[in-house]
Order: sequence, then structure tokens, then C-alpha cells
Amino acid sequence: MKAKLEDLVQTRIPTQYGEFVLHYYSNTLDDKEHLAFVKGEVADQSNVLVRLHSECFTGDVLGSRRCDCGEQLDMALQKISQQGCGVLIYLRQEGRGIGLLKKLQAYNLQDQGLDTVDANLHLGHLADEREYDIAALILRELKIRSINLLTNNPAKIDALKNLGIDVKSRIAIETSTHVDNLTYLKTKAKKMRHLLFMPK
Repeated sequence: MKAKLEDLVQTRIPTQYGEFVLHYYSNTLDDKEHLAFVKGEVADQSNVLVRLHSECFTGDVLGSRRCDCGEQLDMALQKISQQGCGVLIYLRQEGRGIGLLKKLQAYNLQDQGLDTVDANLHLGHLADEREYDIAALILRELKIRSINLLTNNPAKIDALKNLGIDVKSRIAIETSTHVDNLTYLKTKAKKMRHLLFMPK
């Protein structure tokens, strides 16, 4: 069965980064509520600045310093605002797809010495279980011709290209490094091929 996506509601959201339009989608692939935060007119546009941001309750909402998610979210919105046009797609795949409960359990394993990848594997999951089919459907529904992707993750670029999305370029989105996220970032660079410039 071909996946279906429906834009159920659009509403204006004024933010510190300017005014956006929030799109709320339903779909037939999963029962999750995926969102697109759109600034400006993106339909039939090329080289649109896009960020695919996977939900991170601890980072996005609570400001946790264990990861770079909340800082990346703010940075992406700021860059889109500066561009005057772009999209942040908010994908409901917490903890690289393993869910909030398992992610919190993985945090405890990390406190016992495992890195973020080994903690996921210890819990019986893959290092990264995220999928980007919904993101590709949203980009098509928004009628975007091609994108410049805000990411450090080459696997995300490969996934989108395999789904038929024209990714013209990658734009780095590196955040600050500190004692609470250093091991996490080093693991992403070493084990997950994220393109990060890490301190020695």
C-alpha cells in the first residue's frame, strides 16, 4: 500500500526567530504526529534550507546538555530565519527511534560507562533506528524542488537521496562542546560517521 500523508491543519506561530507556519500531518506509515515548521514561500522553490530534526524531549524541552539536540534546534531556526525561507521538519522519533523510555534507560547505561551506541545495542536496538520516509513525503507535499540540508549526518543525506529527494548541498550545524556532551559527540563522529570537528 502506498503511504499517504495529509496536512490536517496549518497555523501561524510567531517566535523569537520570526513568524512561521506550523503544518500538522497525519500519515498511514505510523501513528505519530509529524510536523513541518515553514518560513516563507517554499512551494516550487529550489535550494530550500531544510533541517530534519528528530524529537528529543530532554534536549529540546528540558535543555539537557547530554546531547546537542536543543542547541541544534535553536540554531536551525535561527539560520532559517536569517535565510528568510526554509523548513524545519520535526520527526517524532525520539531517541534515534527507540522511544523515550529506552533512551532514558540508555542514559543510565551511559552513566555506567557505555557510549551512546553501545547503550542502544545493549538494550537490543540498533545504533540508529530512524527513518526518513515521512520527511520525504512532507518535502514533496510542500512542493519543494531541491534542498540544502542542515546536517552533520551523511546517512541522513543518503537516505533522502534514496527516497528521491534532490539534496543539493550539506550545511554544517555544529554546536558547542563541553564536558557533558563531549563523549556523546566523539561517539557520533567515530562510530556514526557524523562530520564533526572534535577537539583533540
